[in-house]
Amino acid sequence: MTGEPVTVRTAQADDVDAVREVGHRTWPPTYTPIAGADYVRTGLEQWWSRERTAQSIAAGRVLVAERAGAVVGMAAYTVEGDALDLWRLYVVPEAHGTGAGHALLEAVTAGPAAGLRVVRLAHMDGNTAARAFYERQGFTETHRSADEIGGPDNVWMERPVDRSGGH
Repeated sequence: MTGEPVTVRTAQADDVDAVREVGHRTWPPTYTPIAGADYVRTGLEQWWSRERTAQSIAAGRVLVAERAGAVVGMAAYTVEGDALDLWRLYVVPEAHGTGAGHALLEAVTAGPAAGLRVVRLAHMDGNTAARAFYERQGFTETHRSADEIGGPDNVWMERPVDRSGGH
């Protein structure tokens, strides 16, 4: 996979397992040290179930990043008014640093967020890698909120959508 370009496309119905695999490969190493194994188990059951993943894909709200024909990342979003809420953006560990996360974020901004005012997202307090990534992409913290399943606070960030196509 070294040197292979990253491509991003809208997820299709037959991507359900690959999208869920991204979650199951990223959540344990990311969140177990911060929030514990019970948090990870609960989150995977609630937010990465086959049914929930299939519904999001069917609604056209999931993008996948591929390298060498394999799904290495995903992004899921909703649009609320003039804002795009980026609920998930995950890249499998061996594809970190390949540009997959940036490509997913830019695809969301250029596609579903085009014409909107802002892209919003949250990361878990203590997830320093996520915070650093989002800050490099131009996001700034706006507020914090309690996590709905008992983990550390959610750190909310946003970035204006540049209507000229950049950020």
